[in-house]
Amino acid sequence: MTARHALDDRPLAPVRQLANKVPEVTVYFWIIKVLTTGMGETASDLLARTLGPVPAVALGGLALAASLAVQFALRRYVAWAYWTAVVMVSVFGTMAADVLHVGLGVPYTVSTPAFLIVLAAVFMLWYASERTLSVHTIQTRRREAFYWAAVLATFALGTAAGDLSATAGLGYLGSAVLFAAAICVPALAHRFGALNAVTAFWTAYVITRPLGASLADWMALGHTRGGLGLGLAPVTAVWTVAIVGFVGYLAVSQRDRGAHAAV
Repeated sequence: MTARHALDDRPLAPVRQLANKVPEVTVYFWIIKVLTTGMGETASDLLARTLGPVPAVALGGLALAASLAVQFALRRYVAWAYWTAVVMVSVFGTMAADVLHVGLGVPYTVSTPAFLIVLAAVFMLWYASERTLSVHTIQTRRREAFYWAAVLATFALGTAAGDLSATAGLGYLGSAVLFAAAICVPALAHRFGALNAVTAFWTAYVITRPLGASLADWMALGHTRGGLGLGLAPVTAVWTVAIVGFVGYLAVSQRDRGAHAAV
């Protein structure tokens, strides 16, 4: 999903340009992305049960703000800072979707299309401003702000969509299988020229959220809910260790710092 997009030829706005602030889209990117979604799902539930919903949301919001402050302060991509921000987005995005459903009683059939509209609005504003949605030209503060707004919207949308499918009768394992098949669609469509790189990337990016969350829920939740019953804390810990391992490898090897060709 790194082929050049026809609409990405517009030069950058005349502001001070940064080095690209996001990693190359490699297999490692997708592995870590799925891991962060699953870890965010179980960590969010664990915090809500341990601290209560309101303190958990407050803590998640503060952690997200702090991680994004660090990310924006940097002038180049740094693996630890970037993926810490993604993890915090995952935790807080899960909380946002859950609070709407559990706390305010908004059904997933309403929140899912609502978050889809929010994401579409972010993309429209981003494209109207920059004439590109490329994730390989995040070289100004404005583009970076649009990028993280889109990331947050995708996590909220993916959470609601995943919970909608799980509660609609598929169960967590069935949902994981469904989204594992679904994520192949944009990849294959792009591979055979039926979908441009930008659309394929963001479609797959949204799908990683319910895919990872469904897998983590299936592992953590009890047998009565169709899960393996491993528990929220152990699953959160294992997925966190996996994330740290992959990010540590990338930080040392710099395999996620390529030529940054425009999507």
